[in-house]
Amino acid sequence: MYTVPDQTGRYAVVTGANSGTGKEAVRRLADAGAHVVMAVRTVAKGERARDEILARHPHARLDVRRVDLADLASVQEFADGLVADGTPLDLLVNNAGVMAPPSRLETADGFELQMGSNFLGPFALTVRLLPLLLAAESPRVATMSSGTANYGRIDFADLQWRSRRYSANRSYAQSKLADLILTRQLARISAERGWNLLSTGAHPGYTRTNLQTAGASLGSGRMTLTRLFTKIDFLPSQDAEQGTEPLLYAATSPDAVAAGYYGPGGRFGLVGPTTTARTTRRALDDALNARLWAEAERLTGVALPTHAA
Repeated sequence: MYTVPDQTGRYAVVTGANSGTGKEAVRRLADAGAHVVMAVRTVAKGERARDEILARHPHARLDVRRVDLADLASVQEFADGLVADGTPLDLLVNNAGVMAPPSRLETADGFELQMGSNFLGPFALTVRLLPLLLAAESPRVATMSSGTANYGRIDFADLQWRSRRYSANRSYAQSKLADLILTRQLARISAERGWNLLSTGAHPGYTRTNLQTAGASLGSGRMTLTRLFTKIDFLPSQDAEQGTEPLLYAATSPDAVAAGYYGPGGRFGLVGPTTTARTTRRALDDALNARLWAEAERLTGVALPTHAA
């Protein structure tokens, strides 16, 4: 079991904090002494999760704030609120996401839901919070990807799946490859500009959370390939406590490195203790990574802050 190092005095934001890996990350960060902002789409669910954590860890320092990563206006409002507070941000954990809705849906800004929620929203949040991160002594951004990134493709001609026949699983894979690219490109930018910012990535293997069940159908009740695997135990799986460890390692380990990518080291890379994960060659293309970053800036209207650039 990974032991989170002492986080006393550190200020952290965790997205998707009301359930699954996000809730577990909040619990263990707070237990190690961090002051954690639980960034959630539904405040009532966030408050219930906060109360459950406080029941186990009465001295945890937890705040619940609303952010909908599928709505860039909500991302800006959330980030502006933190910037107005002025507290340097030691850790941003980009954990929230949506997985394989059976039909093509769009965000408030007209992006395909998975590309918008899993990549463009977290991208905009990360860039908007850079001033707070760069004000911290040793800031980190840890971003959750997925093993599906290994078969993802970035289709610049149709990032939003408007022309192609929509594929729930390939769209998800594209969005999670984009997250891995975000990790690497942010690390590259940080090195080029001499920032003391560590950008790391992780994937949870096959961790049992509501991402595979209710999330996969968005409440429609329709059977998807992902839900079928969940029901018949087709693959080795693990609970959220174990599945969160790669993300916690990326977020807190003194041994994590810039652009490091971490995941389970057991069967098929789906379960087991944390190890360094293989990065697909499609995320190793510096030109492609820079192109995707520039496209994300164009689509979101969010760019590197002038003082940070």
